[in-house]
Amino acid sequence: MLNFIVRRLIQIPVVMLVLSLMVVGLTQMLTPEQRAAPYIRSEQQAARLEQIIEERGLRDPFPVQYSRWFVKTISGDLGFSKASGKDVLDTIRERLPATIELTIITAIPILLLSIWLGTLSALHKDKLIDQVLRVMTIIAYSLPTFVLGILMLAIFYAYLGWLPGAGQLSIVNQFAIGDLRRYTGMLSVDAMLNGRWDIAWDVIRHMLLPAATLTIVSSASIIKVMRNNMLEALTSDYVRTARAKGLSPRIVNNKHARRNALLSIVTLGGFLIIGLLGGSLITETIFAFPGIGQWVVQAALQIDLAAVLGFALLSALIVVVVSTLVDILYGVIDPRVRFD
Repeated sequence: MLNFIVRRLIQIPVVMLVLSLMVVGLTQMLTPEQRAAPYIRSEQQAARLEQIIEERGLRDPFPVQYSRWFVKTISGDLGFSKASGKDVLDTIRERLPATIELTIITAIPILLLSIWLGTLSALHKDKLIDQVLRVMTIIAYSLPTFVLGILMLAIFYAYLGWLPGAGQLSIVNQFAIGDLRRYTGMLSVDAMLNGRWDIAWDVIRHMLLPAATLTIVSSASIIKVMRNNMLEALTSDYVRTARAKGLSPRIVNNKHARRNALLSIVTLGGFLIIGLLGGSLITETIFAFPGIGQWVVQAALQIDLAAVLGFALLSALIVVVVSTLVDILYGVIDPRVRFD
């Protein structure tokens, strides 16, 4: 196992290098004038567009441009984001904690709910509860995220007025967070550590609608896969043997059947976390949630190349790290899996 982990860690810089070559290479499809747009911050600079192109070397050969970008990147300079008005690295540091908060409050309910409902559906195959769950998963899976998000806003924000519709904090608490001592960068956690439970609750209330939207949409596929895996496991030889030994249904279902049914769920869970940490673009945009996803959407609309490249590197790092953790969990769940 240790050798496997070391090999995967060695792959991280290789994957990052290959991805950066691809992404920076794709930017060459834009004209020098388009690639110079993020560096223009005033009318005076717009008047000297050609000079900016020459200063930035945007007409140089690709190897020269990539080498220049690579040197700046490894030194910690990811460039300036026109969309946020700040350096890319500072923007990531500022917005990533909000996305991590949303990921935590979303991923845990998705996985627990999906595993439970998928198991329940399989154990009551073709009965009423199974039929209801199958219909609900089909509806949830076919419902576009932006449609569900708008419906949630219309019902719980506009009509009922139970929950806030946008942002991460109410206007009053936006001024109060300046007095908080920051430990993790995540507002709800830092507010709790500072004893400001009112702010923590305010943050959680703002996350409920986007979290509920993501939970409904993302749970559907996992429930379906869990149900199918559980049905397959329940008809396997090792489950029949366990029943023949006189083991209780609870032990057979939980220890023998469900444990083996979880293998593919680990992979789906990994992809789920990758997507959430990478920024749920549509959801964060609909609810004006100040995370990575909302920023990247704004950056793409403004052809903010520095922001797009920075996001691509962050996404690659998340994919490699989470994939490694998923492979390790495979070995923990299924002792038959060996990596050495």
